[in-house]
Amino acid sequence: MRGDYCLGNPGARIAVVTLASHIAVEGSAIWGPCKTENLGVEKVVANIISNSDIRFLLICGDESKGHLPGDSIIALHKNGIDADGRIIGSRGAIPFIENLPKEAIERFQRQVTLIDRIGLVDEGEIQEVVGKYRHLSEPFPEPPMEVIKKRGMRPREGASSGDASFGGGVFLDASCWLVAEAIDGPALP
Repeated sequence: MRGDYCLGNPGARIAVVTLASHIAVEGSAIWGPCKTENLGVEKVVANIISNSDIRFLLICGDESKGHLPGDSIIALHKNGIDADGRIIGSRGAIPFIENLPKEAIERFQRQVTLIDRIGLVDEGEIQEVVGKYRHLSEPFPEPPMEVIKKRGMRPREGASSGDASFGGGVFLDASCWLVAEAIDGPALP
């Protein structure tokens, strides 16, 4: 899922969320910031469950004021969501999961162990944690889980702002996180 992150070693057992801090973390499967308690957390979850090799999630860096995505990730992992999609126990301003099915949340809860180091910004210490966990454990025993954003494709007559056209009728619809091939006939709703 697109976002502000870097891909590292896809076979590493650890992913790193640096919250509001921008810290390079070599040796992890994926790393990057997460600044919001809703869409940001959704992207973290979706990217982690799409790689069965990831078994640990290090949460470090400075918390994003008001949003508290680190607190929200921990609450989501521990408590899940209620019937309205609210992250149970989160202190974030708007802690709602709207684009992930309950099965994705449950998979996240089963697949990874959290390492809560919120506030840690020392790159050397972060690298030590990554080094300790990057080869620990076996891959999760289920295939990767693909998450597709719930919102449907917009009617289109061509690529719009933020979209990309690859030629031959293939385009990226950024509103859906979907790459699709145009077909003849009426546009989808």
